[in-house]
Parts: sequence; structure tokens; C-alpha cells
Amino acid sequence: MSAFILERLHAREILDSRGRPTVWAECRLSSGATGAASTPSGASTGRAEAMELRDGDLNRYGGLGCRKSVQNIRGQLHEAMRGHSFSSQAEFDAKMIDLDGTPTLSRLGANATVAASVAFARACAAQRGVPLYRHFAEIAGLPLRSLPQLTVNLFSGGKHAGEQAPLQDILLVPTGAKNVDEGLEAVVSVYRAATKLIWKKYQQRLLRADEGGLSPLFPDAESMLSDAVEAIIATRRTPGADMSMALDAASSHFYRDGNYQLGPERLSPSAMIDRVEAWTRRYPLVSVEDGLSEDDWAHWPMLRQKLQDHCLTLGDDFLCTQPERIRRAIAAKAADALLLKVNQVGTLTAANEAASLARSAGWKVTVSARSGETEDDWLADLAVGWSSDFIKIGSITQSERLAKYNRLLAIEAETSLPIRRS
Repeated sequence: MSAFILERLHAREILDSRGRPTVWAECRLSSGATGAASTPSGASTGRAEAMELRDGDLNRYGGLGCRKSVQNIRGQLHEAMRGHSFSSQAEFDAKMIDLDGTPTLSRLGANATVAASVAFARACAAQRGVPLYRHFAEIAGLPLRSLPQLTVNLFSGGKHAGEQAPLQDILLVPTGAKNVDEGLEAVVSVYRAATKLIWKKYQQRLLRADEGGLSPLFPDAESMLSDAVEAIIATRRTPGADMSMALDAASSHFYRDGNYQLGPERLSPSAMIDRVEAWTRRYPLVSVEDGLSEDDWAHWPMLRQKLQDHCLTLGDDFLCTQPERIRRAIAAKAADALLLKVNQVGTLTAANEAASLARSAGWKVTVSARSGETEDDWLADLAVGWSSDFIKIGSITQSERLAKYNRLLAIEAETSLPIRRS
């Protein structure tokens, strides 16, 4: 690749889909090429994630302002990077990591480094005159092979919906669809059937969680799963063939003193594993995300062993896209799939290392959005360019989610790439 000479880094504070501040950054190269990007933010966060920098001023956005992160881009990063010639994304990101000087990016803020990292990638793609997904593929050294399979929020509980139900998300996976276009149509059909179902069952109007999932007052965790199957059948689709499901348990949020408080039930780790395995036998689940707590390292290998004949054992809070945690999980045979979130690790380069580690171990990779998103659509390009097996964006009702689905449709029309079959 040719040299990319940085002329200017700029930033400002914007609002995410929950009305919380986040960071938007713009990168201008000496060639005149520009790129901009915004950083998402999570509600269900792992303790090992790279650190967002928030202002802490309780008189403004309850302390969640991002002016310090914005100023770090405008000031320290701009001054240190201006006029520098970079040969690669890795070199740009390494410079930021060195400037920060902390293991968690707490000085500059991961919300600043993510925005700057992706903005630089966009500017480089513009200078080269290639689509962003193609530039991402070249960063990772991968061919463009396929589009990711969709995993789309249907029902939500946990941190995404005020904890009215213990499980965080039940997702739809349109396994029978031939392409993204057909998959979205199938998901929308099931979603609409689910809205009628929850009115009939719970007499509740349409209530949506952070990522657009429906969030009625389910009587228990099992109802989230069984109601999803009922909604699929209502559209005359076959569960497991036409439409499968995925479960995000986010178990760290109901892990108490070594046990799992699943609604009124208090389950030991082995009982929790048995419960999750029973669900995988009863329902058409292709993956279980965070079926155990992020700190329950002793039992994750048992969970994977129990699930490996049924579905993927997917790590989110458990792995936090952190290479050292992924290496440990590979060695322990504690998972076989990675949920990749760039803002968990702070830069594209670190996220690429995490994805490469997972792929080298034969794992599947899901590229994921966060509960606090913006209308920026770079995630879709990343999932395509990095040949992810799945993409997890959210539901199909809010603009910050639809922007990414619509970008996938555009890439599909432009490339005619097939959908991933895992």
C-alpha cells in the first residue's frame, strides 16, 4: 500500500441511540482524502474491556460526557500524528497505543481511539479509491468470500430492557434464506408475528429495548425461547430449517456468589450448564453467548463440552475481544466462537489480532454492534471484509440498526457475494 500522510484529526461529541454522548472523529490525509467514524458504546460490558473516557461532570449528561475524549483527538493525537507518513493501519494504531501508554487505553479513552482508528481506515480507503469492505479485507489479508449470516434481535431482557427478564436477547437466524435480502424479509415477518403474539399473550403494546428487541413481561426465561418458536411457526416457517435462533444469556449479570440467579431459581454452575444444554436440545439454537459468567473460567470448558454437539459456545463478556483472554480460552477449550466488538479492544489492529487468533483455532467469529449505536455503517463493511461468520446488529426497527442492514444490502447488490453457510 502507498503511504498515508496525515494532515488533520478532528472530533466532536455526538449522541448515540440511547441519548448518551459518544465520539465522532474525522481524518484528513495530505492527498485530500477524508474519512469519518463514530464509536458505539455498550450497556452489557465486560470488566476486561478497553476503557471509555467519560468526563465525570455530573451536571452534564450525568457524568457521561465525552469532551475529554474529543479534546484528546483534537489535541494530543492530532499534534502527534500531523505530518506523519503511515504505511499501514497497524502503524497508525501502534502510534496511538504508544501515546496512550496504559494497558486499557484509559488515558486517551478507547472511545477516542476507536473513532480515530476507523476514521483513518476510511480515509485510506478513499485515497486508494476502493470500498471500505475491500480495504478492511486487505488489512486482514483475507479474500472477499461471503456475506455474514444475520443474527437479529427478537426478544430482549437483561441490561438491554430494564431486566424485566433474565436472559438478554433471543435472536433470529434466517438459516433458510438464500441471501441478506431474503433473510431480512423473513426476520421482519417473524418480528411482526411476535408483536401480535405478545399482545395476545401479555396484553402489552409494542415496547422495545435498547437494540430494538421486543420486551414484554415474560413470566420466565423459558417463555422467551418458546414464544420465539411460536412466532416462527406463526409465519409458516419451520424452526431450525427456515429460521433458527441464537441466545445471548449475558450470565454475568445474574451471577451471584458463585451461583446463577435465573429469575426465582438459584442454580449452581453445573445446574446452569444443564439448563443451557436442555435449551439447546429443545430449541433450534445455533449459538449460546455468555452462557456462564465472565469470571467462571472453571466451568466454561464444561459448558463447551456439553454444547459442542448442538451449537456454538460464544464468548462476549467472557473474552472482551482481548487477545490474551482468547489465548487462554483456546488453551482451556472453553469456547469455540468469538463475539468481536472493536470498542472492547480499542483499535482495528487489536481487533484483527483477536479475530485472527479465533480463526486460527477453528472458531467462528461474529462481528457485533453495541446497545449504544449511531447511524454509522462501518460495521457492515468490517463484517464483510473480515469474512465474519455472523453479524449481530440488533433488531430491524431503528435507524442506527437499519443503516447497517441497508449497507449489507448495498454490498450484496454490488458484489453478488453469497451468504455465509456455517
